[in-house]
Amino acid sequence: MAKIRNTKKQSSQHIEIDEKLQNSFRQKTWDETITKDSWMIFKVMAEFVDAYEKLAKIGPCVSIFGSARLKEEDPYYQMAVDIAEKITQLGFGVITGGGPGIMEAGNKGAKKGQGKSIGLNIELPFEQHFNPYIDKAYSMDFDYFFVRKVMFVKYSQGFIVMPGGFGTLDELSEALTLIQTKKIGRFPIILVGTAFWSGLMDWFKNSLLENKLICEEDLNLFRIVDTADEAVAHIQAFYDKYAINVNF
Repeated sequence: MAKIRNTKKQSSQHIEIDEKLQNSFRQKTWDETITKDSWMIFKVMAEFVDAYEKLAKIGPCVSIFGSARLKEEDPYYQMAVDIAEKITQLGFGVITGGGPGIMEAGNKGAKKGQGKSIGLNIELPFEQHFNPYIDKAYSMDFDYFFVRKVMFVKYSQGFIVMPGGFGTLDELSEALTLIQTKKIGRFPIILVGTAFWSGLMDWFKNSLLENKLICEEDLNLFRIVDTADEAVAHIQAFYDKYAINVNF
């Protein structure tokens, strides 16, 4: 019976999404488009203002990114918990995307370490929901990915990137691009899992670098590690050398 109910629930969700897609492709008049765009500006502004006001006082933080699909028994989930707990012991708070999987692990570790636990959730049809380890004062919900990404970058003094899918790659690329183009100052970016990231590293070297689409120095913008201790040690070493500042 439970399986049938779940199947019916998933079916209704798919129907709802199909209807939204059909509505999105409905031909709109030029006036409708202009009016909608104008009002959307205020909604975007409201998200920025609300986020700035809530996050301005959180102090130094490290963001932890990774898949929403990894379960509690996955070794990377456990490693994310350890990393987050150790980060709080250095005096940093932890920012995640607020959902399940690696995000949940990051907030869980921050709670274990009695540090600040921030969740920047995004409204999605599947996967995403608030995890229970976020501080109530720092639990936020976003409609727009680009607003949410600005908050990650503005208030993070480091990125821990665990295995993940397109969303994780998007967040990683955003940080690398901003640092490479000197739009923000450099801060530590740490990829966790040599085996997981090896294919991407091969592509960086054999395709991007080989075709002169990036420089040799760009490969130094991040560090790859395999343990929680290595990840935290890199952040500590970086800030033993450099001052902590808001990124822009």
